[in-house]
Amino acid sequence: MEKNVPLKKFRAGPVSATVWENKTKEGKEQTTYSTISIERSYMDKDGKWQSTNSMRVNDLPKVALVTNKAYEFVLTQKHDVEAAA
Repeated sequence: MEKNVPLKKFRAGPVSATVWENKTKEGKEQTTYSTISIERSYMDKDGKWQSTNSMRVNDLPKVALVTNKAYEFVLTQKHDVEAAA
């Protein structure tokens, strides 16, 4: 089984949006679709980097920025693939 690697990661400070390409098989047809994961990095009390899906209010503008960039990336990737076909 091959490991799923991210297509692209967008960052704004501690907040990131990662674009993933996923594949599913329905009958004989294989479908590809994108998903986006959002996370915030932080340093814990022991000085180790951690990540969470929980955002602070002040993180929300950064969440909006990285999700918009991820959305734009997914749409342009899809358009580029369709244009090449």
